Amino acid sequence: MDKKVKRQAPKCGIDYAFQRIGGKYKGRILWRLRVGTLRYGELRKTVIGITSKMLTQTLRELENDGLISRKVYVEVPPRVEYTLTDTGKGLLPFLSVLRDWAKEQMLINHIEAMPGRS
Repeated sequence: MDKKVKRQAPKCGIDYAFQRIGGKYKGRILWRLRVGTLRYGELRKTVIGITSKMLTQTLRELENDGLISRKVYVEVPPRVEYTLTDTGKGLLPFLSVLRDWAKEQMLINHIEAMPGRS
């Protein structure tokens, strides 16, 4: 059974954007996919702290919003790959600016980033 999430109509562009990329994991998943296509297991390993259930749910939402595409290979074991769509790629410059701002704020506030994380 497919559950549809009812969203409130956005009041402005910021509302619209954060309905699509807000939350704890969406931005992180989009950022990981900037390097190219990743399999489900690769995403599971690189998005620290996410459960399988939450990863699946978040990937579905990103796919429904047209930010990522999902390709299923009919083989045993099944293989599923995720890639940014052109719409998703359009977010990368904004995510990059947001990351740069956050890094600057972390330095100002003496917060150390996890090694190997950007």
